[in-house]
Amino acid sequence: MTDPIRVLILDDDFRVGQLHQGVVDGQPGFAALDPVRSIAEAREGIASLRPDLILADVFLPDGDGIALVRDTGVDAILISAADDAPTVRRALRSGAVGYLRKPFDRRALTALLERYARYRNLLAGERPLRQEDVDRALAILHGSGDTVSVSRSATEQLVLAALGDGEASAAEVGDRVGISRATAQRHLAALAARTVVEVRLRYGATGRPEHRYAARR
Repeated sequence: MTDPIRVLILDDDFRVGQLHQGVVDGQPGFAALDPVRSIAEAREGIASLRPDLILADVFLPDGDGIALVRDTGVDAILISAADDAPTVRRALRSGAVGYLRKPFDRRALTALLERYARYRNLLAGERPLRQEDVDRALAILHGSGDTVSVSRSATEQLVLAALGDGEASAAEVGDRVGISRATAQRHLAALAARTVVEVRLRYGATGRPEHRYAARR
């Protein structure tokens, strides 16, 4: 089973931190760590827990969330009421993969997390990347040129991300996404019926064909 994307949430308002924690934990393939309320706590959490992603406010009582992102080098989504262009530019220069203005609909965070999971999957491993791989990953992250319908479920989007540019069996997809083989098979069959993915047969040593799936290009 693929390890979930571990998320550290930093917000000085504990109610906001708990709200974001609920959104993260509700996303397939994600796991929220206990929220923290200060830069100092965040630095300790990053050092000891090594999260994959940080959700950080910009203005904290003991420091600046943007500087934290820049200094730690961990993928981050910055969440702030600040709407001035200099703050947004500074956030993006720090290496943030996303910026959400408060207040926002929880669906905006859900959508950004889904895109981040697919972006991360495309850039996983040590393999050489083609320019089209990089372009596709950036397009997915920023929500442009994305061919995935908004009507698809979060699980279906993760299943598509798990396929990437290659092909895989239902069992392999299930391991990558963190769902059972049967659940992966059900989603793959639904995607195949809508011609979003194609089914290929591979014959093994036993002579019995294995169903392999690949996203249509």
